[in-house]
Amino acid sequence: MTSLLAKHQPADTQGRIQHITPENAGWRYVGFDVYQLRPGQRLHLNSDKEELCLVLVAGIASMATQKTEFHNIGKRMSPFERTPPYALYVPDNDSVEIQAQTDVELAVCRAPGKGTYPARLIVPEDIGIEHRGKGRNKRLVHNILPDSAEADSLLVVEVYTAEGNTSSYPSHKHDTEGVEHETYLEESYYHRLSPPQGFCMQRVYTDDRSLDQCMAVYDKDVVKVPRGYHPVATLAGYDSYYLNVMAGPIRKWRFTWEKDHAWINTEDYPKER
Repeated sequence: MTSLLAKHQPADTQGRIQHITPENAGWRYVGFDVYQLRPGQRLHLNSDKEELCLVLVAGIASMATQKTEFHNIGKRMSPFERTPPYALYVPDNDSVEIQAQTDVELAVCRAPGKGTYPARLIVPEDIGIEHRGKGRNKRLVHNILPDSAEADSLLVVEVYTAEGNTSSYPSHKHDTEGVEHETYLEESYYHRLSPPQGFCMQRVYTDDRSLDQCMAVYDKDVVKVPRGYHPVATLAGYDSYYLNVMAGPIRKWRFTWEKDHAWINTEDYPKER
């Protein structure tokens, strides 16, 4: 069975440390890259047939598409500042030039585009903030490109989970096409840990267990979720950040809870000890 874990690699000449494509992931929609840029370094990207969402995970940069320019965007120097990021939406058949003003950690999210919407800057004030869960299942969510925002395919969100908590839980899935209650969405998880020597655990599994992988995930690794449930568990001493990219034939986030664990959403949790 092909591993769903993509270990981060030494930066190439462009600064790229992760490179996920539909071809190497064995799916149809999601592409995902991460670049680590030095101050003054330039990066040129073509969108071709895909729309892009460029997320400044950390650092300050200037970006220019064929019709727009944005100078010195970004604010947070680490994702663990827990403030919403700056991001740039780029339609298909466009290009973008990035120049790093500081050290920059840049995530490039890709999915099929239709040219419906123009390039635009997504500022922190545009990003919805949610506090989800209770007990040991609490997390902080930044909705960068939710299904209520303008895009053709991409859904982008970042999630913070404190040490010892679970996330993407209770277990849920979004892998079925042609039903009203659920949509088919491929998903990638870009993980960061604080302190960076830590790790978290992620499991990807289906009801029939034809897919069942449990992974120790380290800083800057990517987990690919082609189907099935996909919970994350942090360990004592290490806080978790991850950036999710989802895409599929219908741009709606509809999912199904795993029946065994859905009770964690009810008033019965957390139980008194």
